[in-house]
This record gives sequence, C-alpha cells and structure tokens, in this order.
Amino acid sequence: MHRREPNLYWALTDIPNVHQTLEAISAERVTLAELTEHDKLVTERLSLKDVILDLENLVLANAGVDAFEEVFKLIYAKLYDEWRAARPGNPYLQFRVLDDPDEQAFYNRINGLFHRAKEQWPGVFLPGEKIDLTPGHLATCVSFLQDIKLFNSNLQIIDEAFEYLMTEVGKGKKGQYFTPRHVIDMAVKMLNPKFDEYVVDPACGSCGFTVHATFWVWGEQLNARGPNPWQREYASTHVYGLDFDTRAVKIAQALNLIAGDGRTNVYRANTLAPYLWDDTMRVGLRDRLCHFPDPERNRWNQEHYRYFNFDVLMTNPPFAGDISERRILHQYELARRGRDRLAAKQGRDILFIERNLEFLRPGGRMAIVLPQGRFNNTTDAYIREFIARECRILAVVGLDGNTFKPHTGTKTSLLFVQKWNDDPEVGPLCPHVDDYPIFFATSKKSGKDSSGNYVYQTDEQGHRLLDKHGHLIVDHDLDEIAIAFVIFAKEQDFSFWKDEDRPF
Repeated sequence: MHRREPNLYWALTDIPNVHQTLEAISAERVTLAELTEHDKLVTERLSLKDVILDLENLVLANAGVDAFEEVFKLIYAKLYDEWRAARPGNPYLQFRVLDDPDEQAFYNRINGLFHRAKEQWPGVFLPGEKIDLTPGHLATCVSFLQDIKLFNSNLQIIDEAFEYLMTEVGKGKKGQYFTPRHVIDMAVKMLNPKFDEYVVDPACGSCGFTVHATFWVWGEQLNARGPNPWQREYASTHVYGLDFDTRAVKIAQALNLIAGDGRTNVYRANTLAPYLWDDTMRVGLRDRLCHFPDPERNRWNQEHYRYFNFDVLMTNPPFAGDISERRILHQYELARRGRDRLAAKQGRDILFIERNLEFLRPGGRMAIVLPQGRFNNTTDAYIREFIARECRILAVVGLDGNTFKPHTGTKTSLLFVQKWNDDPEVGPLCPHVDDYPIFFATSKKSGKDSSGNYVYQTDEQGHRLLDKHGHLIVDHDLDEIAIAFVIFAKEQDFSFWKDEDRPF
C-alpha cells in the first residue's frame, strides 16, 4: 500500500524497482488473462467480503455516501469491464488506476464504465444515476478492487459481494436472512432442476436459489464471455424471482442479468397479495398461469393470478412478523381455525407455505427453509397435516444452529416435498400413497462458527484450501447429505432422479 494522504491508501501490484516510480507501478496496463493469473483472492487466500469490509472501513465510512449504493455501482462497472475485455478489440482492463492526466479524467473513465454497464444490463439503475464518490475516494476504491477478478465459472465471487450488500440492506430485521450458498447448493442438488423445467423463488432476496439452479442446469459453467445461446435462452425464459424489498430486487436483477447476460424475470411484488400486482408483473407471469378445463375457474385464475405451473420452487421465506390484513388472510386456508373462522393474524412463513404450493404444477417439487418449531410444535400440527394432504414429503434436513448466524440463531430445517399427482398429462407423476419412506438428516457441520464467520477447510499446516475455481472451500457436511438423498431418491424411483447419474 502507498499512503498518498493520511486517509487515502493506494494498493500497489508490486514494490517498484530502482528504475520505476510509484505512478508507473500503479498505471500498469493489464489484460484479463493477467488479472486471472494474479487474482488477489487466489494468491492471498482472501474473500471478497474481507476486501469490501476493509474498503468500507478505510474509505467509504468517511466519504459521506451510501456505502451500499457505491459498492454496488463499482461492482457493476468492474463486471462490465471484465466482460468487455473478454471480447475482441481492446484487451486491456480500464477499471484500474492508470495514467490519467487529472482526477476528473480518471473519474470520467470509471463513471463511463458504469454507464456502459447500465446500457449492457439495463433496468437495475435509473438512467441518471452516476458514481457519487469524489475522484480521490474513487481512486482509492478502485485500487482496492482492481486486482480482484469477479467473473468466474460459477459467480461465487459475485455472490460474496452480494451477501455483503444484502447484509447491509438489513433484511434480518424483517426476518429474512441471507441463505448461505452451501445450503442453496444442497437444495439444488437434491431437487435436480432440468433444462426444460421452470424454476421460481417467491421470496427471492438476491436470487441465490434461482441463480444456482441456473448454473446447475448449465453444468456450472460461465466465464466473462457470458453464456452461450442455449444458456442465455434458459436463463431468460425459465427462471423467475419475486421479492418485496426494493434493494433486494435490485441486487437480484443485477445478478440474473449478469449471469444470463440479458433479460431477467425478477419482479418487485408482494407474493402473498396478487391483487396488488402491477401490469408489468402480470404480463411477466401470464404465460406461467395454470389453465383449467373448467372455463369459469380458468377465467377466475387469469384474473386473480393464484395458480401457476412452475416445476421447481426453492425459497427461504421471511419468518418474522404476522400478517393481519384481512384481505390477504381471506385467501388462505392456513389463515383459518376451523372451516369458517378467520384468524386475526397468521405467521408470514405459514402463509408462504400455502402460497408456494399454489405456484407449483401437479407433481412440482419444493424446498423451503422453515423454523424448526413448525416441525415440532403441537400447536402447528394443522400445518403439518395440510402439507401431508397436499404433498409427498420427500425429505427433512435439520440445519445447525450456526447456519444463519450472525443474523439469527433460530434453529431451522429444510423441507422437501412433491405435490401429489396421479395424472401424467398435467405433470410429473407423484401418485397418492398412504405410507411411504421419508429421508431425514441432520447437519453437524454448518460451515460457520458460533459468531457466524465462515469456517474454511485447511491443510495440515493450517493453510486455507482452494477448489478448482480458486475459491476458498467452506467446511460443511451438506454435500454428504445431498449425495445420501440422491441414493435414497434413486432407490425410491423418484422421477426427477430416475435414470440419471450426475456427479457432484
């Protein structure tokens, strides 16, 4: 680091030799291949979250700006720069501290990248938005990020950035917590979405479930050149997300646009109240509405947007807060005690269980994170009875108490179900049976410590290990659980794992 001013530090790629100046070192022109070779996240065994936290503490805390917005803009601009450098033409990266004639020229270059990123991946930022950092603060921020490669084969690095941003949004106060990516991966591996299946998350947050489902279908491959045509087609037509939080939707749209390199189906909406959906939302989901043979019922559904034909649903709905609005409660069976008596209020996650099943076609399958109490409490027996009536219970995986820390220590489990279906003409077969085996598992290694910090695998000398993508490896046991479930699924002849032998 070169300390230019008392509170401004400039990251250097090397120590200058006797013939070099500091400016010459910091102004080196770098290609994407060279950035890949010298990526600090790999060479220094860092996580992007660590880098951003340092950046916030040293620079953004004293810059008088919204840290969330500015980090988001910088990541957007840098992703575009890597995407651009992977294409024929100018191979050199521009998101760097170079030999600009003055600070304003430097600011114009980086802000220009941000504007071109908005043009390439539109709809996330408003047309007039710009980088609000001063040129001096911007230079320091760029120096922190310039030697880190964001694009990689599974977008894990971008996930880390958005995990930080989602935490900053403060969704934990609303009972909706960022789902660790190894939990998401386990759910995706167990439900095994296919290239011709439609996937949705009705409480998507930053769209971790849908993006990881996309990569599973793609074969977990992506580079800075973006997806190939069939991958782009799948991402833009088969993957959907809904969330009510404005900033969460902004992040989700960005992640889906970048991963899919084009159109995205992420909408801001109150999933539980379709009568409030705007025309954009209705047009976007119209093709996914379920069609009924009865003309009257079909007409009602086309107007009220209640039942859909998605194949796979994966979600972590908000836990905190009860719904007391009677117009919402009136829609749901789980909001009633007895046939006619409407409850004064009902837990948000309970209503999401019923609403999620309305999104699935017959034979569709779901993974949902729920508080452990929904499986244990005697007062919640009616919820379990409702689920068993509507679905075949495939699996229940108990998560360790550290999994969602530091946001919450609430004990949670993942419930996996498939909607009953005896008619192969309307969806995958899942014939009604009265007695059947269920897969149960309990995670003993969460990948986090008691403070909520990630725990990484190390070698005998204590050095952090890296996977084939150059990423730190979280130390957890969820892959073992997923493999055990796949063996169980094949033994039970589940249609979504039948005749498949896909390695993890």
